[in-house]
This record gives sequence, C-alpha cells and structure tokens, in this order.
Amino acid sequence: MASKKVCIVGASGKLGRYVIQHALDRGYEVVGVCRAESVPKLDDFRDRITVYPGRTNDRDVIKNAVAGCDGVLTVLAPWGVEDYASGTAQAVLDFAEPDSRLIFSCGWHITKDGKDQYSWLFLTLLKVIGKIVRLLRLVDIDDQVEACRRIFASDRLWTVVRGSDLEEGESEGLPVWSEHVGDPILKSNLTRRIDFALFMVAALENDELIHQAPAIVGRNSASAREHGPDAAGNASGEG
Repeated sequence: MASKKVCIVGASGKLGRYVIQHALDRGYEVVGVCRAESVPKLDDFRDRITVYPGRTNDRDVIKNAVAGCDGVLTVLAPWGVEDYASGTAQAVLDFAEPDSRLIFSCGWHITKDGKDQYSWLFLTLLKVIGKIVRLLRLVDIDDQVEACRRIFASDRLWTVVRGSDLEEGESEGLPVWSEHVGDPILKSNLTRRIDFALFMVAALENDELIHQAPAIVGRNSASAREHGPDAAGNASGEG
C-alpha cells in the first residue's frame, strides 16, 4: 500500500501527529482533518500533507477529506456533549470509499462482545470520572461507546484499536494485543503513544484485524514479555 492515500481524522492531537509521521514514513499520501484553530499544530508537516480544517463530526468536511482515500484513521475523541465521537464515526462510515480500510482508536473501556473483564477499581473510576466530565460538559464517554456500537454494527472494513494507559518515549516497536481486556498479556496496562499510532497505521495492511477490536499493550511491558509471542512456548496474538 506504499503509494496509497490515507486520511487522518483528528490529526492535530498528540496521537494524530504520531499517526501522520508513521504514515509518511511508510510512503502514504496523507490528508488530515482537524479543527481550524488547531491547524498550526501541523506546521511541521505543512509541505507534506493536505489539511481540511473543520470539526471532525462535520459531515461535509469528512466527505471531502476521505474522497479517494484507501484508508481512514480516526481518533475517536469524545469531546463535549454534542455527539462528537459518534458523529465523527458515522460520517466516516457513511462517506469513506467502499473498499477503504477504516481504523479507529479508543480506550480499553470499549467492549465488542461483552467478554472483557475489568477490575472493580477500573469500572468505578470510569463511572465517577465519566459523570464528572460530562457534568462539566468536557467529555462524554458514553458517546465514544455509541460511536463504537455503530462501528461494530457496520459491514465496512473496520478495526477498532483499544489503547491502554499511554506514556511518551521512544518507540519500543509494534505493540502486542489480545481480543479481551483481562487477558494476562495486557496486565501491565501501558503503551507508548508513538506505538499506539504505529499499531493503527500497521493495521491498514493487516487483514486479520478486519472486524476486530484488538486491545494493545507495549511490547516491552512486563506482561508482554511474560505472555507475548516472544515469550518461550507462547503463541499469543500480535498485531
């Protein structure tokens, strides 16, 4: 896919900028979508990408940006309380080219089949923090859940990459993954943000991830070293 075109929706955030760099490194032609006030954050890529300014849930902006793209990588940000994430996801699902690979990012709290196992502390914090940020009209976690519900119900060529806690730092390589939160390989719950982006871009070329919601963890984390594909006698999945 080295000469093909991809659209990065939510391009100006920390994750989005890493996605841009990985895509450029792999030879993709890159189109980015971000809010107009955030366009200066992309100055480092000014001469190498095409930018469509606008809210990512603006259907006209998305329709124009994804036209002719072989892949769309979307950072599902649940900002505000106006269905931002679900509106963004729906626009991508509606307007991306028929055979386009659609890669979405979210957190571990999203579950595809209800088989994920979360700790009591995780669920409590998610509920409490979710209520607080929604009351402040900052973030609507439930809207990200709704966005993924729509994706899971779609017959498009989608992958939903579910990230653990994130940290900055040099790349450790492609993260390892599992189908379900709660699996031993994910116990460390930590991934480099640059490698979250790497997994998203790599997913464009990995047909085994179509209609999957891989939960990822850093390849050098303790749990990945103990239970991952590089551990002796272990055949766990790897992205």
